[in-house]
Amino acid sequence: MSTPVVKALMLDMVEWLARRPRPYAEAIEAWRTSCPRLTVWEDAMEEGVIESRRAPDGGLYVAPTQRGLDLLRARHHRPEWE
Repeated sequence: MSTPVVKALMLDMVEWLARRPRPYAEAIEAWRTSCPRLTVWEDAMEEGVIESRRAPDGGLYVAPTQRGLDLLRARHHRPEWE
């Protein structure tokens, strides 16, 4: 189960990805951590707020899921996050 700090960071990640899907390498570089108590990337995948997708060019991208966008919308009360 995620701590409140990790949950807040997960939503920060969803917000970052909501601006545009990011290449996997860029996303993992920006959000990986060596701290075993800050498992933001792993928890976000496990809780289904982000996902990896294949682009038509074959590249792997990371994007928010609908669940992640819904949580973000609730956080900001901003319906324009699509």
